[in-house]
Amino acid sequence: MLARRVCASVRNAVPAHHSAAVTSRSFSAIAAAQGPARAPALADVKPDGAAAFSEKQKEFREGLIAAQKKKEQQDSQSYSSGHLSTSGASAGTVMGKSLESLTSAVAGDARAREQDDKKKGGALKTLIYGTPEGRELDHDIERSFSQVLARGKYVHSIVFHEVRPDKVDEYTELVGKWYPKMASLPENKVHLVGSWRTEVGDCDTFVHIWEYQRYEGYHASLHAIQHHPEFPEFDSKLKTLINAKRSSLMQEFSFWPTTPPRQLGGLFELRSYTLHPGNLLEWETHWRRGLKARREVMEGVGAWFVQIGELNTVHHLWQFANLEERKVRREQSWSVEGWGETVHKTVPLIQSMKSRILIPCPWSPVA
Repeated sequence: MLARRVCASVRNAVPAHHSAAVTSRSFSAIAAAQGPARAPALADVKPDGAAAFSEKQKEFREGLIAAQKKKEQQDSQSYSSGHLSTSGASAGTVMGKSLESLTSAVAGDARAREQDDKKKGGALKTLIYGTPEGRELDHDIERSFSQVLARGKYVHSIVFHEVRPDKVDEYTELVGKWYPKMASLPENKVHLVGSWRTEVGDCDTFVHIWEYQRYEGYHASLHAIQHHPEFPEFDSKLKTLINAKRSSLMQEFSFWPTTPPRQLGGLFELRSYTLHPGNLLEWETHWRRGLKARREVMEGVGAWFVQIGELNTVHHLWQFANLEERKVRREQSWSVEGWGETVHKTVPLIQSMKSRILIPCPWSPVA
């Protein structure tokens, strides 16, 4: 796993002709294309673009690896300098480097507690509900979600706009001007991860993923945007173009940070799983093990679990050169050791699932 903190160094690590595809963590939105607005469509994706996609993917990954090495060198130099200057600074650095192992220990402890609770059965939980033991159990569950599952630095929102079929181009023009503008204003404290149109699945539904600095950032962003002088006009117009809007607040799984901005081309698949209540930790455990196998042959964008909104829902976003390449890559993943076991163990946890094929909008930072 490449930690998000290395992404700020990626711009200087990738080839010059590809630097626009991998930017810093600022998620600066791309300006919409000039000319008449037109919604993105599957026909825009080249059916023979697999080779070009693979080349861009290779450069992107090499850039991340180079940035990781550069970041590690800088951290090492800073650590050495601090160690020589004061013991206090050294102690702080050592503690910072110990956080990952500490989090792993907490994760193991939380999972062990959860498995032990399952063995004890529901009757015991009912018996101790409201007692000090019950409150400690609740505390463990809360701790497991906040410290085991999520990378706590970011909160993401996923927004679905069901657009009226005859208003798709108007919607594209309106949102294509407003979203990049809002994402570019520092006072809004928000990054636009990406915007896509659904081509297979819930057709004419647009999907947007935003990134905030924790829940404080989410609240601050809403406040700033809705107090922008042009917001009432935008909001009034938007309501005439959509039939419905759904949104959820979610967090990244700790083992899969959201990708930085990139322009690889191709299409995306958003896979959404509704789990049986109480199975999220078990899902995370199996997916953590199986992800390494899957990412050897597929390009992941991010994975999130919903905390407010459509609860017990997990979203995974993948990127492919085209539909045929999606089929090939998914078949290849079955030959990688560990993936079959992951599927075998996670399928019983699923209540329902949905797949959407998405096409990136012209302004989408991840495209």
